[in-house]
Amino acid sequence: MRPLLALIIAAGGLLLAHSAVAEPVAAAGYRFETVHVPGAAFAGLARDGDTLLVTDLAKGRLYRRDANGYLVAFGPVFPHGPDVVGDPTGPYRAVRVGGEFIVAQGWTPTNADQNPLDHSLIAIDDAGKTRVISNDFWNPFDFVAVDQGFYVVDAARNSVEHVRRDGRRKTLISFRRLPQAAGTLQSLSPTEFAAGSGYEVDAVPTGIALHRGRLYVALFGGFPFLAGAGKVVSIPTVGASEPRLEADGLNAPVAIAIAGDGGMLVLEHGTYDQKQGFAKGSGRLLRIDAETKSRSTIFDGLTRPVSVLVLDERQVIVSDLAGNLHLLARQ
Repeated sequence: MRPLLALIIAAGGLLLAHSAVAEPVAAAGYRFETVHVPGAAFAGLARDGDTLLVTDLAKGRLYRRDANGYLVAFGPVFPHGPDVVGDPTGPYRAVRVGGEFIVAQGWTPTNADQNPLDHSLIAIDDAGKTRVISNDFWNPFDFVAVDQGFYVVDAARNSVEHVRRDGRRKTLISFRRLPQAAGTLQSLSPTEFAAGSGYEVDAVPTGIALHRGRLYVALFGGFPFLAGAGKVVSIPTVGASEPRLEADGLNAPVAIAIAGDGGMLVLEHGTYDQKQGFAKGSGRLLRIDAETKSRSTIFDGLTRPVSVLVLDERQVIVSDLAGNLHLLARQ
């Protein structure tokens, strides 16, 4: 395993190093190392052959690791800044597709004017030239590439969109609001919400993965981000169908990856407090067995994680909004 500590940000020559305090905890049989870039807000992770692609919402940049272990910025500076709830928006995901990089760019930052790249799926060629495939989204958060184009989750539309390479868009599914158990909101405000009252939240699809002809979608669950309100569902890529429940009782699931054995890795963003926001150390990486559906926590104590990338049968990388990259390896 090549240490992530070899990584250097080329711009400014910042050497990455272990965080001063390793707060996350790996399950028995796993070990991890963490590298940190002050001021960064890492989001998307992807492979580009043998190298790594990373997006940074804090700077609106794409980074690619070169042969010498440097993270080198490329492409334009994308629109970036706080969204309507104060979280960072910008280039959420970047993936190499053939001779281009495809980027899912979030909605317009509240501190910026509108930009032609806002809420778009964008292609960048190796010369750095950009073209907008489609900006007919509200908040495209993640996508998977297929021969016929792209399956894009629109977190604000609560939908999965099929976008052809020429930009034609078709809604594959629009998710209904998620009902919550009666009395759930009493834990948030007993005086505001009556005992026994029902409540629904937006589905807010975030992560997406493709496996054996089905799209697996993480439903984050909308404000007030109730504990256990999140789900993972799957739908076929061909033909209309009701979503099939794959996992429920999740705490704001934000990303999904399928392991080589078909097991599902689900990254939980964490639990939410009305005063403090998402609680420090409440995020975790779950593994759900493909056959039994039993789940185990393999990486715990994460703070605002965003993406999970399977490197091989032993190693995964997790990014977070605090500028950390965590490499988790099974021993």
